[in-house]
Amino acid sequence: MNATTHLNQAAYYLPCGHEVTLFQQAAEHRLPVLLKGPTGCGKTRLVEHMASVLNRPLYTVACHDDLTATDLVGRHLVNQQGTWWQDGPLTKAVREGGICYLDEIVEARRDTTVVIHPLSDDRRLLPIDRTGEIINAHPDFLLVISYNPGYQSLYKGLKPSTRQRFVSIRLNYPGANNEIAVIEHESGVSKDVATTLVNLANELRRLKDVHLEEGLSTRMIVYAARLLRSGLSMRDALVSCFCEALTDQDEDLQALYAWLDVHGYGEDQ
Repeated sequence: MNATTHLNQAAYYLPCGHEVTLFQQAAEHRLPVLLKGPTGCGKTRLVEHMASVLNRPLYTVACHDDLTATDLVGRHLVNQQGTWWQDGPLTKAVREGGICYLDEIVEARRDTTVVIHPLSDDRRLLPIDRTGEIINAHPDFLLVISYNPGYQSLYKGLKPSTRQRFVSIRLNYPGANNEIAVIEHESGVSKDVATTLVNLANELRRLKDVHLEEGLSTRMIVYAARLLRSGLSMRDALVSCFCEALTDQDEDLQALYAWLDVHGYGEDQ
């Protein structure tokens, strides 16, 4: 459910704007951070990069419908020796001065996210009801949450009372030159191959005749590049990492296969 990361070398991240500076300033002023952007645009990589730059442990929680406040804060455990309290990832970060990153916060139940409210204002407190303890956050504690505004709905939007507690940083897919550099670095393919993949991805992002929920992520371009580098054909890489990753609808898939044909990556070509 959570992972603690200590990185000696900063994870590779190529800034697309002022997000690194803004993140650093927010951390310096102990202000919680909200990252907004589509799937696979680099939100998690930015947090990993900044954890390394700031030299702070990182606790990542992938939020979901069954996530409870107990999962974040901690719980009592029992064995033959008795009962003891085990801190959850949020509590560990609060105590030791780490970064707690709640990925896709809108996937968590709303009664769960209430626990972060006293940590995301000037109080910077974490009350633990089960033990009666009230923890003052370590000076280096930083709360970071993320979500994808494109998936917002009446039932899975971020409440204004939560959103207005955070310094917001909006991310998007990198510009073509930056994305090409990222693909080269992350996969080891040549610039020509990276350029071809990015150009194709940008075409897909602009398609109007296919009803896609979201544009193709940078992550999937990296995956396609890695498969190409290991010897997979261009068509198979594009089908697996571009077309099938974007939709399950037969009609839309047929349109995407026709798009491959137009570019010379048809099944029989």
